[in-house]
Amino acid sequence: MANQHYENLNLPDHPEEEAPHKKSHGLALLVGCIGIVYGDIGTSPLYAMREAATRVSDGGIQPHELFGVLSLILWALIIVVTLKYVVILMRADNRGEGGILSLMSLAQKVMGRKGKLIFFAGIIGAALFYGDAAITPAISVLSAVEGFKLVTPAFDNYVLPMALIILCGIFYVQRKGTGKVAAFFGPIMVTWFGVMGFIGLLWVIKNPSVLACFNPYYALKFMAEHGILQTLHVLGSVFLAVTGAEALYADLGHFGRRPIQRAWLWFVFPCLALNYLGQCALLLARPESIENPFFLLVPEWALLPLVCLATLATIIACQAVITGAFSLTRQAIQLGLLPRMEIRHTSAMQEGQIYIPQMNTLLLYAVLFITILFGSSSALASAYGIAVSGTMIVTTLMTFIVVARVWKKGLLLAFLITSPFLVIEVVFTVSNMLKVFDGGFVPLIMSAFVVLLITTWVAGSRYLFRRAHRQSLPMTELLERLDRNPPHIAEGTAIFLTSDPHTVPEALVQNLRHNQVIHENNIILTVIVAPIPKIPETGRLIVEQLSSRLLRVVVSYGYMETPDVTRALFQARKYGVDVDVEHATFFLSRRKIVSDPRRGLPGWQDKIYIAMSRSAVAATDFYKIPHSHVVEMGIQLAV
Repeated sequence: MANQHYENLNLPDHPEEEAPHKKSHGLALLVGCIGIVYGDIGTSPLYAMREAATRVSDGGIQPHELFGVLSLILWALIIVVTLKYVVILMRADNRGEGGILSLMSLAQKVMGRKGKLIFFAGIIGAALFYGDAAITPAISVLSAVEGFKLVTPAFDNYVLPMALIILCGIFYVQRKGTGKVAAFFGPIMVTWFGVMGFIGLLWVIKNPSVLACFNPYYALKFMAEHGILQTLHVLGSVFLAVTGAEALYADLGHFGRRPIQRAWLWFVFPCLALNYLGQCALLLARPESIENPFFLLVPEWALLPLVCLATLATIIACQAVITGAFSLTRQAIQLGLLPRMEIRHTSAMQEGQIYIPQMNTLLLYAVLFITILFGSSSALASAYGIAVSGTMIVTTLMTFIVVARVWKKGLLLAFLITSPFLVIEVVFTVSNMLKVFDGGFVPLIMSAFVVLLITTWVAGSRYLFRRAHRQSLPMTELLERLDRNPPHIAEGTAIFLTSDPHTVPEALVQNLRHNQVIHENNIILTVIVAPIPKIPETGRLIVEQLSSRLLRVVVSYGYMETPDVTRALFQARKYGVDVDVEHATFFLSRRKIVSDPRRGLPGWQDKIYIAMSRSAVAATDFYKIPHSHVVEMGIQLAV
């Protein structure tokens, strides 16, 4: 239905404190969390150090420059990932759910009229996340498969075909569900992080001096000694080490805060740090290893097993952004930002684990296109990072509002907490913008296209809602007409779905106009999406008797829930209303949207909106209404 009238309804209050996670925090969840949440950031060592060191390799690599580059990487992980995402943003959840749109909803509640700015910022952040989700699988898989070239040059011509086959397989298994995928992927990623930490530790033991890179002095010295332009180029590559942090936040609803925090602090970050330290030690000893410092950490006999493990790890790395994209898409659908799509629940135990076939297909096409377009991980590194850094800036701005207004810490403390992150992310964004003409324009164009789609859908939906509302019959007027001139009574129960509970559904008006009948029992049913993740079962329904034959039922859902109208009507019996759902008839108005250049949206936008509306899943499927009990009445609307 729609969410325009949520604020006008007398819905029960919902506490703002975080709802308790019903998920177990045991070892199995921790392992699954490592497999899904940290897959993306866990493959950054494959290319981050290589790309950053290459920026200062002209004329030979100097030890003090390597120390500076490594110090920048380590402190980027400490400040951006550990402090911002793991420590602070993990607490800025919206009743257990994370992600840019969840944070947007949290910030909107306290902004009043300024909520529109937050809304638009949230759309931009979501669009940038989709741009990142299209690049991450491509660069992750390519960077691993390219390791086979080190085993034997014979693989050189097979890198791209192998990468494309692997990517198709990754998206194919998504239908199995996050839970099953995590059970398989988790142990592999635990092995991956353990191996990365171990091979890095072996080189750190050979040259313990690299531990000095934890001193931020080397990072500051590097930036002071190099020009602004070269520093920005290096920072653009350093940023590759923290890509994946936004997916970490988006997957909060899948696993909960504590497993994500514990996995990072006690296992993932130590292993990543050891590997980066080891790569630095290797480059100090063998500068020629800059071609691929990650794989050259191991002796030749261990190269093939490491390449195979890396390939498995990069396959898993894609999972973090894919599951994040699914979560983000469901939030967008429920908030009215995108047309309805089929949402499949893949776990009977964890409600947050979902699969969206349409999004899976669209993302696959985008990933394959990018993989073919760039062809190598080095080429993709130039395009990677722009979308992520932009999303991070939007997230930080919203975090400022949450800290100041939702947590009530005041503007000064909120500024002190978030301004360091904002400064760093702005610098990273500027450095990434230097890559625009080297391929960075691709994710920006993709993100701009998503913004266009979302704004078109929101504008068209609001226009049609307002127009339908102006033409609709007030409920009070219908009640008066029924009293003055009672129609014929038909046996049974009729259920009419409408987006506005205060006006008469179009299907009911058509039934009275053409058939001159009304059923014995009539239910005016409205599904409302609230700006919170989940609605308690005790506040799910509002039931109001309008007359002896008319009953108004308002069913509320959070934006992280999937509506189930049939189940909700069975629950109405708790309110003393015995709804004969098994034999009831559902009356729906099927709208045929046509273009009208004289009103509404511009002509070009009309075509986009109409195409999106035709791609939407039928209301019967989305709201889980039995097809055999549905009668549809078509109406035509111009947009």
